[in-house]
Amino acid sequence: MTAHSMKQLLIATHNRHKKEEIAHLLANESYDTKDLDDVSGAPATIEDQPTLEGNALKKAREAFAATGMLTLADDTGLEVYYLRLEPGVYSARYAGENATYADNNQKMLAALQGVPSRRRSARFRTVVAIVGKDIERTVEGCVEGHILEAARGTTGFGYDPLFVPKGHTKTYAEMSLEEKNTLSHRAAAFHKAVAVLKSL
Repeated sequence: MTAHSMKQLLIATHNRHKKEEIAHLLANESYDTKDLDDVSGAPATIEDQPTLEGNALKKAREAFAATGMLTLADDTGLEVYYLRLEPGVYSARYAGENATYADNNQKMLAALQGVPSRRRSARFRTVVAIVGKDIERTVEGCVEGHILEAARGTTGFGYDPLFVPKGHTKTYAEMSLEEKNTLSHRAAAFHKAVAVLKSL
């Protein structure tokens, strides 16, 4: 397939790690993917919605309005049952506005200090919004698991060193990108998103 016949698809993110993961997930699809670093004029979306769905839609709508390109945007949250599904929509800024991944992980470990492993269940949830001309859809991927008492692994990003998916012994951060992409919440959501794109 030539570059000209490939459909353009905008991934509404500046996050390098997220871009790598999504590019890998879409590698076999016939899309010429761009991200917000590749296009000019796309706004920096203020993620102020109370839900993952709301933030994903807002990001996709604003990027589509600015570029006219079919847009995918996602919002992902870690929901810890013991913490009443927190940090959820605040996952990226759990330890403050400019928190690093390490800051967020430290805060998470502190919040669960002394909590026994049977009560450390959590889920990762990704909502992908697809926005284009005459289309607005959301799909969701979810993976259950639990939070460790100490970080393990060096790959991945965010809370990956703390999260072990149900039925596995390794954290996301101990898995290769290929391995993580066979079972992650983001992979599940993007597979559904690709199915929607193919139906357009």
